[in-house]
Amino acid sequence: MKQKYLFLSFCIVIIVSFYQDNVYPQEYLYINSIGNFKNAVSFSITPAGIFYVTDSSTDEIYKVDSLGNKLKYAGGYGWDSGLFDDPTDVCATVLSIFVCDKNNHRIERFDKDLNYISQLYTRENDDKNVRFGYPLGCAVSQQGDLFILDSENKRIIKFDLFGNYIQNFGGYDAGKFSLANPLKLAMSDNNDVFVIDNDKIVVYDQYGNGLNTIDLSVPLKGIQIVFNNLTVNSDSTIYYANLKTQNFILQKVNFQGNDELKEVISSLIFNDKLYILTSTKILVYQRIK
Repeated sequence: MKQKYLFLSFCIVIIVSFYQDNVYPQEYLYINSIGNFKNAVSFSITPAGIFYVTDSSTDEIYKVDSLGNKLKYAGGYGWDSGLFDDPTDVCATVLSIFVCDKNNHRIERFDKDLNYISQLYTRENDDKNVRFGYPLGCAVSQQGDLFILDSENKRIIKFDLFGNYIQNFGGYDAGKFSLANPLKLAMSDNNDVFVIDNDKIVVYDQYGNGLNTIDLSVPLKGIQIVFNNLTVNSDSTIYYANLKTQNFILQKVNFQGNDELKEVISSLIFNDKLYILTSTKILVYQRIK
């Protein structure tokens, strides 16, 4: 069944366009910046346009509207429920917010108003297949399955919506799809998993079957998929692809109106606007082409 799914699943044909301007590149005009953070390290957006931002200096997560107003926050340094020790990533769904609590080796779950719900912690489990440590990324599938980037064991671990272990993949036994230094992950609308691994993207289906590797030859930092809009970035460059088509083009994004774009942490596209997370703010760009 898995082999049949793999055969029917889309086979990604990548055309990497670093510097070509004749492949209909997207262009964006700088509008403004929103938010005020000390050391933001990740962000996510809901279908309603609400941002959730984690800050490693304060060990907090912020709920932020499109004007940059902090509507609510949660966290603070510690081990107790609802606290963090380096919240490295956040994944926001319609009803739940999942935060990678890196040094506490767990995933904490909140509701949309940042009220604490539960945690997933397996590092002391007797089964080595279930254990994860120092999580750097997480994503939720359309079915509610949770995928965790286990940086301690260099693999992805999959749990169901009740926290039950399903499988792990991308480890040393995955052949050419083995992960060497995984940093972040994102999930497409058809439940394929995109993982940043050094200077490439490794793509799996939801069952852990390797689909493709995309070599960008630049150190990558962030990856996001919002409504089939894939963005991946280095410190100063952002690449974009529309995942609606089977054969998509990954191309460099062009900018106007802001010559100080640097130290990009992550980026996402939502309603024809490009949002770029830096350590202190979110830069907002409007699509013009």
